[in-house]
Amino acid sequence: MNNRREFLIKSVLGTAGLALGTTSLVNGAPSIIKSYNKPNSKINGVQIGCITYSFRSLADQSAEATLKYVTESGISAIELMGGPAESFAGIPESSMNRGRYNELGRKKRNGGKLSSDEEKELGELQKEASAYAATVANWRAKTDFKKFEKFRKMYKDAGVSIYAFKPSTFGRDNTDAEIAYGMKAARALGASHVTLEHPADDARTLKLGKMGEKNKMSVGYHGHTQQTFDFWDTALAQSPRNAMNLDAGHYIAAGFTDIISLIEKQHKRILSMHTKDRQTLANGQNNLPWGEGDTPIVELLSEIQSKKYKFPATIELEYKIPEGSDAVKEVQKCLEYCRRSLA
Repeated sequence: MNNRREFLIKSVLGTAGLALGTTSLVNGAPSIIKSYNKPNSKINGVQIGCITYSFRSLADQSAEATLKYVTESGISAIELMGGPAESFAGIPESSMNRGRYNELGRKKRNGGKLSSDEEKELGELQKEASAYAATVANWRAKTDFKKFEKFRKMYKDAGVSIYAFKPSTFGRDNTDAEIAYGMKAARALGASHVTLEHPADDARTLKLGKMGEKNKMSVGYHGHTQQTFDFWDTALAQSPRNAMNLDAGHYIAAGFTDIISLIEKQHKRILSMHTKDRQTLANGQNNLPWGEGDTPIVELLSEIQSKKYKFPATIELEYKIPEGSDAVKEVQKCLEYCRRSLA
């Protein structure tokens, strides 16, 4: 039995490029074996994560498939979108054509004229959407959070931690019960914070901050090209639970060059940072493969590393996936870019 155990230990350590020569290594081998073949995207002190939105182009969005995408990408910590976790927990499915609903809604919002048939179709879809929202709210009110704990364990056993959760429960149309549900689900998943788009509504950020205090959950506000140096100031002043989900790529695309100064000022209130390579406003604002745009990713990672900031840099895949590739392969490329940057 001992010979078999030592053989396994030697095999694992040998594969990892380690030498077995002391009793302490043998005694420590169970923990090494436990972590063997699991992803590790903490690079020289900097946690590189990934938002699961990056895998949106892949057909299967189940909890199990998403975990496979994450681990195959080499990622060990994530910002989790609501879909995989809520589907795992049993959220009712919708049969409505959401793509068509979004298409017609965008057309109308952008000033396009809808035909009478399209207006009728949009009206029916809106009724369907409202009915489904009520069904989901009722389900969320009765949810067993042990299912989210089970989800957390499945991911943890595979070597993946969840630092942020982004469900669709914090919008203006969501009830207080749904907001509380989203925060409780995040706690069950092991997340330190929830994330959402900044609502541009001071009353709303005050409310969410106070609910964060009550539910012991921090709220990270995300922004696009409306981000400015003082974009988050009001929300941060309203509650110690209000925080930042900075997007470095969008900040650069907005035309600003002071992102290092912003991080130096607000690093204690930044809970995670979306990382992507975008061009500046003057250069066209396009999302590009990493290293081809204007986001100073190398400098940003170096800043996090040298100052020992605790927040993760979250890979968000938004550039066009090249023909013959897929989201997993492209996230792998982004992670490798981070490895080279932090070497």
